[in-house]
Amino acid sequence: MTRVAEVREATAAAGIDALLLTPGPDLRYVTGYDALPLERLTCLVVPARGEAFMVVPRLELPAAEHSPAARLGVEFVPWDETDDAYSLVAGRIGRVATVGLADRMWAMQSLRFRAVMPGSEQVLAGSVLRELRMRKSPAEVAALREAGAAIDAVHAQVPGFLKAGRTEREVGRDIAEAILAAGHASVDFVIVGSGPNGASPHHELSDRVIEAGDPVVVDIGGQMPSGYCSDSTRVYCVGEPPAGFAEYYEVLRRAQDAACAAVRPGASCESVDAAARQMIAEAGFGDHFIHRTGHGIGLETHEEPYIVSGNTEPLEPGFAFSVEPGIYLPGRHGARIEDILICTETAGERLNNRPRDLVIV
Repeated sequence: MTRVAEVREATAAAGIDALLLTPGPDLRYVTGYDALPLERLTCLVVPARGEAFMVVPRLELPAAEHSPAARLGVEFVPWDETDDAYSLVAGRIGRVATVGLADRMWAMQSLRFRAVMPGSEQVLAGSVLRELRMRKSPAEVAALREAGAAIDAVHAQVPGFLKAGRTEREVGRDIAEAILAAGHASVDFVIVGSGPNGASPHHELSDRVIEAGDPVVVDIGGQMPSGYCSDSTRVYCVGEPPAGFAEYYEVLRRAQDAACAAVRPGASCESVDAAARQMIAEAGFGDHFIHRTGHGIGLETHEEPYIVSGNTEPLEPGFAFSVEPGIYLPGRHGARIEDILICTETAGERLNNRPRDLVIV
């Protein structure tokens, strides 16, 4: 069964009359088409009953016809510059009670659809697609495994980039080049948090000069040609670490191991979070672990499921997510260890396999 057919069945089961998917991860998931997000409407329409079709600007028709979507038997409906593409969609699907809009659809587009379908309730397409996207197929797992190996290859080079006297930005530039050289199609993010900047989980690259004795948090990721993402964090220290750092880093390393060991089918997402959080709290650093333990990953770096307190959803084989506890001491330094895991039939499989011990460079 094609994904279009799977989505049609799931749409009908959810009581939604049609899904409207504009460029973004939802459209790419269903069709493989990585369409350009433009002000001109490209929209896949998947009715609960009837055949799917894709409305495309005529100037984008060649790209659509050369995309994987063309192999799915989806009808392409081109529109010209003077046409109203939104009315075209509304006219083709007729009067419907409920439509599901792509979670990342622009507000401009959702409001235009509301105007041409005033009697239709708008809901998020994610209510249908989340169940499909969370359960990675063997092909998706293979793509994530490839992404994990590629970002591991970059982390293997990081010690050679880190030297006292270099700026975070200089190191980040080298890492970005290495991400592309390792086979990624794009660089999604490069975090190089040296010294006190390591206490900011999403620190941006800066012109701070790395000093001897600085711990450095390196969190990096990109998107592979398959569309699937990598994301991994390791901690390095330029010379001997400052007093107390090695001790709390060891707490973090054991907490990350404990959370990974807690992954198994049927275990709740929040139980994995608790496995790391309890150990960090017992060591006296609970107030310094300031974010969830993990996030799902696939065609997006952050997607469901989220590994966080309050999420009682049980893990299932095929779920892919990060396990990344952190400890952050404001004004001093911080640390985070992150691996991507797949929940298998029996346990969790790490897709990142670089050493997790503190690396002294």
